[in-house]
Amino acid sequence: MTYLRTFAPWIVYAVIPSQHWQWSALIALGISVLGIALQLRAGQRPSALIIDIGSGVFFAALTVLAFTDPDTALHPYMPAISSGVLAIIAGLSLLVRVPFTLPIARQSTPLEYWDQPIFIRTAYILTSVWTASFLIGCVALALLAHSAEGLITTVQVLAFVVPVVFTLRYVAHIQAKAKALGAPAA
Repeated sequence: MTYLRTFAPWIVYAVIPSQHWQWSALIALGISVLGIALQLRAGQRPSALIIDIGSGVFFAALTVLAFTDPDTALHPYMPAISSGVLAIIAGLSLLVRVPFTLPIARQSTPLEYWDQPIFIRTAYILTSVWTASFLIGCVALALLAHSAEGLITTVQVLAFVVPVVFTLRYVAHIQAKAKALGAPAA
């Protein structure tokens, strides 16, 4: 699944216990850089890698912070900041009219569907749901910053699982609707 590759650095960062945050940031940075390199080598344009590049920049900055000031007062808020950064990146992709889900969807959709209004509209809807989930996650994680690590990890995971489930169901709905109307489903 392309979404798994795209969000792998964030997932790794979320599941490694926070007392090892320097190493989770460094590992996430490595995964980000490797993912970007592999995608560019495979012919992806940088404009199709907005989440990947944003992730790389974020984890580079986080790694520097984590190793230079491991006891920073920001540490308990890093899950919220992470989710907030994702909300900003996803939201910016909507503002620049290249919803981050569009290039991901194109990787598994035949070229003849790429310019179809329903395909593009679906990408906007999906990106909006992802953005909202990250924003809600950011607020919840900020409120839970000093809570049990298990609760924080659960909220972080939910901020990804909810839009993944929505994406799978919504795409299936759109495909079923297209099929019922006699149109080929992408």
